[in-house]
Amino acid sequence: MKEIILCKYGEIILKGANRSRFESILLREVRRRASHIGKFDVRAAQSTLYITPLSDFEDMDEMFEQAKHVFGFVGVSRAAVAEKSMEDICRVAREYLPPYLAGAKRFRAEAKRSDKKFPLKSPEIGAEIGGVILSMRPDLKVDLDHPDVTVRVEIRDTAAYIHAGQDRGAGGVPLGSSGRGLLLLSGGIDSPVAGYMMARRGLALDALYFESIPYTSDRAREKVASLARIMTEYCGPIRMHVISLTKIQEAIRDNCEEDYFTLLLRRFMMRLSCRMAERCGASALITGESLGQVASQTMAALTVTEAAADRLIFRPCIGMDKEEIVRTARHIGTFETSILPYEDCCTVFTPRHPKTQPVLEKVIAQEEKLDYDTLLEEAWESRFSMVVSQFEG
Repeated sequence: MKEIILCKYGEIILKGANRSRFESILLREVRRRASHIGKFDVRAAQSTLYITPLSDFEDMDEMFEQAKHVFGFVGVSRAAVAEKSMEDICRVAREYLPPYLAGAKRFRAEAKRSDKKFPLKSPEIGAEIGGVILSMRPDLKVDLDHPDVTVRVEIRDTAAYIHAGQDRGAGGVPLGSSGRGLLLLSGGIDSPVAGYMMARRGLALDALYFESIPYTSDRAREKVASLARIMTEYCGPIRMHVISLTKIQEAIRDNCEEDYFTLLLRRFMMRLSCRMAERCGASALITGESLGQVASQTMAALTVTEAAADRLIFRPCIGMDKEEIVRTARHIGTFETSILPYEDCCTVFTPRHPKTQPVLEKVIAQEEKLDYDTLLEEAWESRFSMVVSQFEG
């Protein structure tokens, strides 16, 4: 008995004349993942992507999990392959379904006949399969509204497919189909969620981490690299760039009013981020800011910060509360790492009374106390990069 994985498209079905471009990106991403697992044939037809193992020894469990993390699919199923005859469909169902029916009390059987030349209609196919299931498990009850298991037969162009349920896919649109963004990745809860949310809308990601050695540690950097690596389960390989802000922070501390410290620092971060975005081909910055969450995320403070940027800034968490952000962080697996107690640069020299309603002209007046261009260049020269991937080692 042959088993494959069926991956059902989401909104790319609606892309019209551009659909082929989205589909080719999707195929490339699934093939990239499959190449690290084993030998699989990956092809697309009828708004579905088919993943077929090329031997009996391929890791179908891992490939199935990988498929569920690919943006662009709304549903992913493991399915048995049968010839397009009711005799063979029933035979395969008897062999394939028992493990999926174990422990169930109620079931539903249904069918979809894409090949209209097949002699039976969908309701008739579903009734036939329901009879097969009841012959194996007469204790089961048919329940169309609240089944424990839904068995589905799909009659397609080249074969029939039988599966017992569909796992939810990652949704969204294929990774990279919307361009590239630079994620400002800290060690907190919010920024990995922001990166995930924009990757789900088709942005390939680079990441930028700001450190402040010796005020922050190598462990803090390792924590952020670990967060990036977890994100790659959804977002693919990520180039992570690191820039030191130590001299900038010390200069602000020594020359400017304390209340402006965070705002001044974030404006430096914006300028350095835009420069890095230009270098790595990112058309937008991505931050984890949520309106009103902290002093630097009031509307006035965000306006002052954004004035230092020369490109679009995506803030997908801007209207979310902390509970929603934490829920998403748990879903993508970053939460437990995010709460590890290693400091980041934003916690260094934190002012006692930060400005929450700053005026841009007054912030610029504070900047004029600094050798701004020299500080920017020294920070830029400290940069280095690494690539993180889920398949390392």
